[in-house]
Amino acid sequence: MTDRLYYADAYCREFSAAVTRADRREGRTIVVLDRTAFYPTSGGQPFDTGTLAALPVLDVLDEDDGSVAHVLDDHAGTVTVGQTIHGAIDWPRRFDHMQQHTGQHVLSAAVDRLFGTRTVSFHLGRDASTIDLSRELSRDEIAAAETEANRVVWENRPVAIRYATAQDAAKLPLRKESQREGTLRLIDIDGFDLSACGGTHVDRTGAIGVIAIGSVERFKGGQRVEFFCGGRALGQFRAMRDTLAGAVRLLSVLPEELPGAVDRLLSEARDQLRLVAALRQDLASYRADEMAAAAEPAAAGRLVLRVVDGDANVLRSLASAVVSRPGFVVVLVSSARPALVVVARSPDRPVSAHDVVKALIVAFGGRGGGKPELAQAGGLDGSADDILAAARRLLSTIPG
Repeated sequence: MTDRLYYADAYCREFSAAVTRADRREGRTIVVLDRTAFYPTSGGQPFDTGTLAALPVLDVLDEDDGSVAHVLDDHAGTVTVGQTIHGAIDWPRRFDHMQQHTGQHVLSAAVDRLFGTRTVSFHLGRDASTIDLSRELSRDEIAAAETEANRVVWENRPVAIRYATAQDAAKLPLRKESQREGTLRLIDIDGFDLSACGGTHVDRTGAIGVIAIGSVERFKGGQRVEFFCGGRALGQFRAMRDTLAGAVRLLSVLPEELPGAVDRLLSEARDQLRLVAALRQDLASYRADEMAAAAEPAAAGRLVLRVVDGDANVLRSLASAVVSRPGFVVVLVSSARPALVVVARSPDRPVSAHDVVKALIVAFGGRGGGKPELAQAGGLDGSADDILAAARRLLSTIPG
């Protein structure tokens, strides 16, 4: 059993302890101490990092026997049982976790108090944290919960640690019933929230700084709410400020004019896309006329075999424009390698575009498919001229 110093004092940054076990497990060095300030991953909160005996702590594990195992760098062979070593917590990481975790208690309590909605799970991520709610809240309800949570933060209420047996705790107004047995550790936010929790927390709500809600989305019949506390909220504000400043500078508008400016740009972009589509159609029609006029006669029909500088959309558009008239079979190959090929035929031709593409895949590799009237393939390993020559030989054997 390891004495967990963070239970009583989350602000403990350094400590000394005796090594009670040091061994190797699955290629990693594991050290167990008689006491530790390192928090192991548990309850939605990640583990602490730092150093033991000046060696980096890579992970912290909660063992089945109640001990805490520290995963050290592989050079930890100098750590021996009975040795007293010094530990130091990565304080910025620890304090960040304390802000986020305590902020979660306050935010979950605000949602529960205002709207009777439970928090069913909590996750403290590297960049953002989330709570999953039992039902969806409206935008106004989310804003009200955020306002209420920050009121409690700015009142700088004490955050106390209490202990109670499971029987005594059952008589207390816990926000969420605990399933644990034995002695429970309770986090008491003065006059606002009482919850069983083994995590690390600040000692007054003012140290949370601020609670800012980010994205909100439906999740498993309820709602997932992203939030940022303290330093993370400041980081998010700086990122949004810089993004806003960049957009304002590029568009030469005031911040409050940005939504209108973006809406105008989107409208203009849609108009331009429609214009480009129309021009592309006109160009395809013109090029199709030119291709049709230069078609070569064959048993299968009038053949159009061309190398085209374009993507699949361009090749399909051109091929479709040519075969919109009777009597044509079209094979278009991209100029880029690996090659893209599109095969099409007029409704009155007996040729199967799918079969032609399949034969070209056999000869040149690649993947593709389609229908008798239009098919395509990509990834053909051959020059455009070789692919067209193969198509010409194939089509010359098909009766018209």
